[in-house]
Amino acid sequence: MKGYLRADGRKGIRNVILVTYLVECAHHVARSVVADSTDDEVQLIGFHGCYPNEYSLKIMEGLCSHPNVGGVLIVSLGCEGFNREQLAKTVEASGRPVETIVIQQSGGTRKTIEAGLSSVSRLREIADQTELVPMAMNELVVGTICGGSDGTSGIGANPAVGRCFDKLIEDDAICMFEETGELIGCEQIMAERAITPELGVEIIKSVEKAEDYYTRMGYGSFAPRQC
Repeated sequence: MKGYLRADGRKGIRNVILVTYLVECAHHVARSVVADSTDDEVQLIGFHGCYPNEYSLKIMEGLCSHPNVGGVLIVSLGCEGFNREQLAKTVEASGRPVETIVIQQSGGTRKTIEAGLSSVSRLREIADQTELVPMAMNELVVGTICGGSDGTSGIGANPAVGRCFDKLIEDDAICMFEETGELIGCEQIMAERAITPELGVEIIKSVEKAEDYYTRMGYGSFAPRQC
């Protein structure tokens, strides 16, 4: 297995170009750049707010410097409160190419989309020069997300993912899963596998919290049962 070597020593299995918008008003332009790109490895992320938000800046900095990211295009409206300069500095410091386009300075929607497509092409050209190096299993960080839970999840999908995770963990890979509600009913089993008794208690507490949430809200993130 090979991975893309990043400046901080981490390795990514993909070489994505991120197009990230900093306010909902820039969402359409950023999405259009992604849609019009012929590169399947151009992806969209963004922040919907229009105010200074340190938490969102931290999240965006983390996403834009993820090992699977090879370059970043920042799409700004021009009047939002998001600190685009700081985000660009963080990406640049991580060793990745980054470009910023400001809609209010680029002549509007159509011209900015055209400029964005040109930026994506330049970023891709630079990202493609990233060195591919051998990558061991213990350098993998694997995350799973919910794919649409239903009554068969506990029969097929969840055990299959669990078996896969067991094998990866045996090779010292890091595995993460979300959707705590999927653990309802098997939290005790997971707690018994925890590396410490204290962690086992926290697992049970988190599942109880999820179950209480679903009960109070009156629903869970599960698809209707199909007969």
